[in-house]
Amino acid sequence: MSLKARLLPLRRRLAGLMAASGIALLTSVTSTPARAIEADTLIPAAPQLAASSWILMDANSGRILVEHNADKRLPPASLTKMMTAYLVENEIDDGKLTPDENVRISVNAWKTGGSRMFIREGTSVSVDDLLHGVIIQSGNDASVALAEHIGGSEGSFADLMNQHAKRLGMNNTHYMNATGLPHAEHYSTAHDLAILARHIIRDYPDHYQIYSQKYFTWNGIKQPNRNKLLWRDKDVDGLKTGHTDEAGYCLVASAKKEDTRLISVVMGTSSEEARAQESQKLLTYGFRYFESKKLYDKGAVLNQARVWGGEKDQVRLGMAKEVYLTLPSGQADKLTARLDLKDTIKAPVQVGEQYGTLQIKLEDKVLAEEPLVALESVEQGGLFKRLWDALMLFFHGLFN
Repeated sequence: MSLKARLLPLRRRLAGLMAASGIALLTSVTSTPARAIEADTLIPAAPQLAASSWILMDANSGRILVEHNADKRLPPASLTKMMTAYLVENEIDDGKLTPDENVRISVNAWKTGGSRMFIREGTSVSVDDLLHGVIIQSGNDASVALAEHIGGSEGSFADLMNQHAKRLGMNNTHYMNATGLPHAEHYSTAHDLAILARHIIRDYPDHYQIYSQKYFTWNGIKQPNRNKLLWRDKDVDGLKTGHTDEAGYCLVASAKKEDTRLISVVMGTSSEEARAQESQKLLTYGFRYFESKKLYDKGAVLNQARVWGGEKDQVRLGMAKEVYLTLPSGQADKLTARLDLKDTIKAPVQVGEQYGTLQIKLEDKVLAEEPLVALESVEQGGLFKRLWDALMLFFHGLFN
């Protein structure tokens, strides 16, 4: 049977999947290297901001839409507390910490200057309350209390912060403390902070809702969230502000419209109002001219491929992860997809092993290439089955 004939059932199945996503299937099966592209559509230049550094990222696909000095190392001020909160969420998720666990407040935490939750020395405060104090009130005292509780000291906790930063791919970030108070060796970038924000949103969605809360009261003192966009834009639901004389006014924000979620980072503006306005410019631009589309779920089956010499004759091939694409608005119906399959698959087959490539194009331009992997294992068949399939494969290759 020819390769073309064997691909006909695949095309019918994939065409159905593509139709459900609004994607057309190409009939050719070839491979073209992926490259960064933009569709032939009218998109104006990105806005220029009154800031030292900025970035706009699609939270679903991770694609950078706009950036300026995004990898320049700058003091992050209280944007540092995003990593402090992330570590707390990680400890809770790992079962090493519970939200209702009490934290004894040290003299060191109580005396920490700057923005405060107003916790008192010698009292006990729950992890959950301290986490709210870190995120909403930007409490330096709450940050140090959690750092000491988890790491034993703030310095040890900072070492953990750096290990997590490396794990997440934040290659231009280094922490010296849990608060963001100035230090010559304490720095991050707009790009790294967008990466961190994306992980906060995706890794711990149950805790992410804290970032959208407008007020938190502790010790009889009600303090507002300093993210002005929470009041101005109903689509904004996070994340964190920061300010020191050295860093200027900074803001990491995220907003969601329908299936599209964007993350903006603005560093080094001149005022609270400026950081809100400049962030709004980025978000408005992103939502107006781009959209995010989920094309496949993790584990989506795209093909039933022939296996030679296996205990089963077929293996399901599909997606190892969710597949999102960032597109110019209104271009989704122009997407096409095609498969490049390995011609011969022999047992044993291991889950996750790649046997082909799914290529997504917009008009004549490649947007993405995703691996087509085995979604199940297929062990080798018995001796007679292997010999028979080897003979059949020989004649198959001879005549095709």
